[in-house]
Amino acid sequence: MSVAMAASRAGVYNDKVVRQFSIMAVVWGVVGMLVGVIIAAQLTWPELNLGIEWLSYGRLRPLHTNAVIFAFGGCALFATSYYVVQRTCHTRVISDKLAAFTFWGWQLVIVLAAITLPLGYTQGKEYAELEWPIDLLIAVVWVAYAVVFFGTVGIRKVRHIYVANWFFGAFILAVAMLHIVNSAALPVSMTKSYSAYAGVQDAMVQWWYGHNAVGFFLTAGFLGMMYYFIPKQAERPVYSYRLSIVHFWALIFTYMWAGPHHLHYTALPDWVQSIGMVFSLILLAPSWGGMINGIMTLSGAWHKLRDDPILRFLIVSLSFYGMSTFEGPMMSIKTVNALSHYTDWTVGHVHSGALGWVGLVSMGSLYFLIPRLFGQKKMYSVPAIELHFWTATIGIVLYIAAMWIAGVMQGLMWRAINPDGSLTYTFVESVKATFPFYVIRLLGGLLYLGGMCVMAWNVYMTARQGMRQGAIPEVRIPNAAPAQA
Repeated sequence: MSVAMAASRAGVYNDKVVRQFSIMAVVWGVVGMLVGVIIAAQLTWPELNLGIEWLSYGRLRPLHTNAVIFAFGGCALFATSYYVVQRTCHTRVISDKLAAFTFWGWQLVIVLAAITLPLGYTQGKEYAELEWPIDLLIAVVWVAYAVVFFGTVGIRKVRHIYVANWFFGAFILAVAMLHIVNSAALPVSMTKSYSAYAGVQDAMVQWWYGHNAVGFFLTAGFLGMMYYFIPKQAERPVYSYRLSIVHFWALIFTYMWAGPHHLHYTALPDWVQSIGMVFSLILLAPSWGGMINGIMTLSGAWHKLRDDPILRFLIVSLSFYGMSTFEGPMMSIKTVNALSHYTDWTVGHVHSGALGWVGLVSMGSLYFLIPRLFGQKKMYSVPAIELHFWTATIGIVLYIAAMWIAGVMQGLMWRAINPDGSLTYTFVESVKATFPFYVIRLLGGLLYLGGMCVMAWNVYMTARQGMRQGAIPEVRIPNAAPAQA
């Protein structure tokens, strides 16, 4: 690259990597949600695995969770964090090559996961199933991501570090620590390893990781999106910047201690279970503080919700965030957990957060980004965004309501006893009673997937329109000197 070209590139943002991650977030979203619908159908009608071991529920379920969390959610986080850090720091990413490496490295991780999980190569750890060679690749890509993000913050042209970057930064650091510690293992072949921990210690480390994957990957990172894209789309300043800082520190401190609530009534020491419960209850305060801060950003602009479906995605996602972060602490209470543990209530809780919070805020943020990344004033079809919003919202409600009802029913049936102390219901009877709710769950999942397919079409048409017009922009950094010929 010539000196003049390099100088020219230094004066504009690197949106190429943002475009790449944004498009792949939509692609992997469709793939991951399709696998989710397939396994929901298998739970309803088990013969649908067709007797093929690679398509069995046990193989496809970890593929679904990895695809929606790390492929769809991960690509959305990479895209938005690279976009936000450049805009709020008024500088280009510190290294284009390293940013490109994070894109191609992350896609390689996803493809390897899609190959190995159906083949049955797994460590058997929730959200950490991938075997050790892929774990190493994840660590390398993540370190590169940290260098790009924090390096860009380090060369910022503005003194202040906007709060969205605090959340993105905490998410990057915490996930690195969680992944490296939980993935410590002794390899015995290229496809098999054994955890460095044993017994209850392994369980405790796993759920310290597992819950904080929720807390940092699926919460802190997406709060970074919330604190940037809601004020931008609403064209209003964040309701309380002071509250956003309190929200950050309270959330970051409290979340780390909540993992043991996944291990109530197990061999984990009772005092550790109690600590997990107490910190889970405390967690309600910062979570709702952040939700209120995001929703109240619309003060004076509530009318925009009538006409702006993108803003609706972002605000309704916060409603689901508030609901999930109330439900989680409630389910961590030991007496409630005695009913909910091992039931589909837990599945409903997870998906109210995943579909309602993570899914909707990602979709809203991507709808904000895509037109700007392809030089368009708006998405190709605004009515299609409306259709997507209502399809997704109805799908979420059907899904989580079905799982809540099924879960409470299962818990009550499992603990019901006759006067002589024998169980009132067999396990098979509880499965039979659950069947109608599995059908409703499948319908909700189909609606959600249908909405994602509408989004994929809309994104494709928007991108094609931009490329046909030759309108893919290079956005100049504020106060950047024009390049010298």
